[in-house]
Amino acid sequence: MQKSNDISCIIVDDEFIAREIIGIHLSKISNINIVASCSNAMEAFKYINKHKIDLVFLDINMPEISGISFVKSINKDIKIIFTTAYRDYAVEGFELQAVDYLLKPISFERLLKAVNTYFGVYSSPKNEINTIGENTDFIFVRSDRTMVKIDFKDIIYIESYSDYIKINLTNKTIVTRETISAIEAKLPKKLFIRIHRSYIISIEHITSFTKEQVIILKKSLPISRSYKSKVLQLLDTF
Repeated sequence: MQKSNDISCIIVDDEFIAREIIGIHLSKISNINIVASCSNAMEAFKYINKHKIDLVFLDINMPEISGISFVKSINKDIKIIFTTAYRDYAVEGFELQAVDYLLKPISFERLLKAVNTYFGVYSSPKNEINTIGENTDFIFVRSDRTMVKIDFKDIIYIESYSDYIKINLTNKTIVTRETISAIEAKLPKKLFIRIHRSYIISIEHITSFTKEQVIILKKSLPISRSYKSKVLQLLDTF
């Protein structure tokens, strides 16, 4: 039974096994309701014209109508996560403002990351992602063409460098091409807080703080004026 805050999604892929794998992955995530599985774009068009759809998991290289052409023809309020075996369409895919671009074979962890991005950027704050039988105390980020698992407990603070971020861990540093706002959306608010346009910190690792700065493992990080009220209000509750 669909709940009022569930996200209605369809899977569109001409390969049956690909649809099955994505469906199995999505079945482990709450708040995601698969309402249709379509083998081609025309079938998906017909369904979308009759039903409200929030999110589409879409293959690109399909017969007759490609995934790219499909996206250009539907309501822009419908968000897209591309699922494809080809890297060649990545730039065009993101130019179409896709939520994410997944390369086959698609792991559960990578798909979960994409769904987390959707919920963080486009969905209501009421929609919190929970997985069934999966440990979600981590995220995956891409670094040097490799997806790296990062446990939340190991993150000390995150620093922004324009389109890149540096994730400072207890035992190493990971650099990934992502905005700080995008990574912020994937982190649990009970564990992390943004204190500056360039910094997100782990609440657990805070040593001390003043109205102007936070000391985190001997590192002094500034609290900016725009975040000060929210940060101090939260920290004063501990």
